[in-house]
Amino acid sequence: MQEKTRIIIVGAAGRMGRTIRRLAEEEGDFVLAGLVDREESLGAVQAGSIPAAASLEGLGTHADGAVAIDFTAPEASMATARMAAAAHVPLVIGTTGFSEAQKAELRELAQKTPLFWSANMSVGVNVLMRILPELARALGPAYDMEMVEIHHGRKKDAPSGTALALGEKLAEARGWELEKVRCSGRDGIIGARPKEEIGIQALRGGDVVGVHSIYFLGPGERIEVTHEAHSRENFAGGALRAARWLAGRKPGKLYSMQDTFEPTANEQQ
Repeated sequence: MQEKTRIIIVGAAGRMGRTIRRLAEEEGDFVLAGLVDREESLGAVQAGSIPAAASLEGLGTHADGAVAIDFTAPEASMATARMAAAAHVPLVIGTTGFSEAQKAELRELAQKTPLFWSANMSVGVNVLMRILPELARALGPAYDMEMVEIHHGRKKDAPSGTALALGEKLAEARGWELEKVRCSGRDGIIGARPKEEIGIQALRGGDVVGVHSIYFLGPGERIEVTHEAHSRENFAGGALRAARWLAGRKPGKLYSMQDTFEPTANEQQ
């Protein structure tokens, strides 16, 4: 029988934290080793004998042998990542909106403890990241590439981290740098669309969990690829999959969902 994975939920009082906790309890493959949230929110998450604290560091030895899962905000996630690196606690991060400097620091911290970060924890989205570059290369430069993403009105970053990650894959397939070819808004007399351009438009409103539509616009035809997240369970399930995969891994690189698709040495034999 496979050993259960011990997990710590950081941001346990949040929407994603509550969803991860519920799924973990329903699946039965996980043991809740600790809950972390702001001091004023601890009363809402504490239950039974599960340790709770205002920081990962505050859990002390309860964090030993556990994998932490963090869906909070960039600054909070960075603070947790630093604590995780100092205590050698594996950490799965589902937060978006990191700056390039913060991503670079995460890669440095990953040298000290196993760190996993993905702009989107959906298995389907990460499969798209493998497939879209193949489409871009096969269709060639005659096909323009555009993207529209839709999220709920409370989302703070735009374009979404997922849209940017998908855009980077498309740009790489054409030999471009996304930040040099990305267009996130058009207005007025702007002239003809440059061939080396990827439009990424962000729509916000309602309670939309997440929709990403990629368009390949070519001569005489259009190809549309859309991923729609129906609930946050999609991301929570991916985070638990990542935590299970990360347990027992060694530090040395910033892992992502793409790594979970690669067979291990034992699976290749």
